[in-house]
Amino acid sequence: MTALAPTPEVARPAVRTGWDAAEAGLAVAFFAVLCVLVLKAAPYLPEPDDNAYRASIVAMTDGHFLTLSGAQAHALAGQLAPHLGGNRLIPGPDQGPIQWVQLPGGRWISEKDPGYPYLAAPFQALGIIRLAPLFYAALGCLGLYTGGRRWLGRFGGAAAVGLFCSSGAAILFAWRDYMPTFTEASLIAAGTGALLWVLLAAEASARRRAWVGMAGFVALAAATFSRYTNVAVLVCAIITVLVVWRRRAARLPGSVVAWWLASVAVFGAGVAVFNTLVYGGPLQSGYRPGEIAFSLGVVGANLRYMPAHLLQAMPMLVLGLGALAGIAVSWLRARRAAGPQATAARRDMSVAVALAACWASVWVLYATYTWTAAPQLSTLQAARFYVPALGSIALLGAWLLTRVPLARVARTVPLAAVTTLAVVAVLFVAGNWAFSDMYQHPFGSQLQIGPGGTVQPRLGPGISTGGPGRAGG
Repeated sequence: MTALAPTPEVARPAVRTGWDAAEAGLAVAFFAVLCVLVLKAAPYLPEPDDNAYRASIVAMTDGHFLTLSGAQAHALAGQLAPHLGGNRLIPGPDQGPIQWVQLPGGRWISEKDPGYPYLAAPFQALGIIRLAPLFYAALGCLGLYTGGRRWLGRFGGAAAVGLFCSSGAAILFAWRDYMPTFTEASLIAAGTGALLWVLLAAEASARRRAWVGMAGFVALAAATFSRYTNVAVLVCAIITVLVVWRRRAARLPGSVVAWWLASVAVFGAGVAVFNTLVYGGPLQSGYRPGEIAFSLGVVGANLRYMPAHLLQAMPMLVLGLGALAGIAVSWLRARRAAGPQATAARRDMSVAVALAACWASVWVLYATYTWTAAPQLSTLQAARFYVPALGSIALLGAWLLTRVPLARVARTVPLAAVTTLAVVAVLFVAGNWAFSDMYQHPFGSQLQIGPGGTVQPRLGPGISTGGPGRAGG
């Protein structure tokens, strides 16, 4: 972390040129492609989880921000039943909404973590719920662009945005407007990029760095309120800031760090109060005891089943792993060297350690998740828990696209731009294919009970059976 001071090798370009406008345009184009791919696909609700969140969001637009009475829950379940995945599904147990629970006092609330409905309810009220994940994706892209450009120089920001937007997981969960997954990933990306900029922009004013850093921590806190396990990323961010401050690597004022940590403490206290008021205890949630379980005993099974899902959903993870290897090799070569290149290598290693910690905090945690340690799950079902690491992976992958030796061969034609455009274009093609596959076959080979008790594949909308006794799609 002592290598975070600015160096000429990686400093922000002092004079803006046409290449700066080209980079910004490229980043906007990548985000626009994501929006087109998402909005051109007709919406439907593939899982019960979508329905549970939808019920919470609709309840909030009706003015119910915490819990519902029994009569209100039953009415809501009946109101939403015709819209569940294109099928007429019955309400959940005791005639409440699907995946809602009845509290000891008799009132009802979703078993899901409560944060996302608060983020999405304004969009539902305005009738533009499909734009909710894309709005937060725009914030995520802004954070990645700012942090990536600050770390990697020209085209680093565009590369990070392109990698973030192009995976099948990004397209799929940006399309699932009632699911919090891509909103969480986007808020984490926004917070990660903002804090990366703060820690590298040592020459910026203290006031500016204070506000950008505060925005970064607010984004990470919002992602944690949406899914409590994202606290792992928030803890990594706190540790990184404290290490940088203690080593005086980025000239962070102690008062600024104190304000950031105070905001996290206020957030933690707020969540504890919320959980106590609603669920009956500061560490309680809507899930029944034992419903969400983690165990070291399922790591082996997850290592067997998850890699195929993750490679289909986010193939750019290969670039992230390649970047970690390349950064480690550069650092080893520069350990006893001097000069701008050696300083840049040490700086890259410091950043890579922080990003890798955020990535690992999510993936290692869910490698112990018992629910995904099963062979019959589809990619749509299994990959969503790993999506919050997209921002960190994108920033690491951007290093590989912009720091390769070929990118410095010719000053007149920055090959980093060509490399970024070519690789992201290929990833968009692969991502759109993966999205189409998950969209049309959300449960893979899983079966459902059809009319009259017949067993048939669960297919997405617009996919016919192709005739009696033959599954289509």
